[in-house]
Amino acid sequence: MGGMRGRVESVNVGVVRTGAWTGDKERTAIDKRPVEGPVRIGSEGLAGDTVCDLRHHGGPDQAVYAYSTADLDFWSAELDAPVPPGGVGENLTLRDVDCSGAVVGERWQVGDAVLVVRLPRIPCRVFAGFRATPDLVKRFMRAGRPGAYLSVESPAAVTRGDPVTVLDRPDHGVTVAEVMAAQAGRPDLLPRIVAARGDLGVRGRRWLDARTGG
Repeated sequence: MGGMRGRVESVNVGVVRTGAWTGDKERTAIDKRPVEGPVRIGSEGLAGDTVCDLRHHGGPDQAVYAYSTADLDFWSAELDAPVPPGGVGENLTLRDVDCSGAVVGERWQVGDAVLVVRLPRIPCRVFAGFRATPDLVKRFMRAGRPGAYLSVESPAAVTRGDPVTVLDRPDHGVTVAEVMAAQAGRPDLLPRIVAARGDLGVRGRRWLDARTGG
């Protein structure tokens, strides 16, 4: 995978927030903010981070959420307001890494950690409330820039400036953006995504099997 190299722009952990915009969730840690110094990434996520909605977030298949600076720039322009690192709820803000076009099962070396691409991020009303943009869920899905949820193969501490290298990539070529499109109402993509079933993780396989009868 020569030439596929980026770096960590920011490492972000959540600040627990409450407010009417959280709806029935009552509390959320979607507000991720940059932290200085090394942060350990383990099988369940980043040290110091918080997951409030354990039904839909967190766990081994969604231990880390990564988003690219290019996609943050897109949203800054789209929303006509700065969207800084952590601004879409990501743990790792990465430069020169295509998080939304990442192939399911792709393995990344991030500093000394090894992470594996599993799933796209599917937005919810809390995300729209956090960004104070009522139609953001629909716009986020339409934009096809989901970022990537990752599992942790090799835990390690990660810090700003660490290199990011794509170690290897499955031949099936199914991207997290394609998985999001299928989840958003593109059943024509399901036969293609079946080829990536083994790389989707437990959550992804449950969703795919429910849709295909597998």
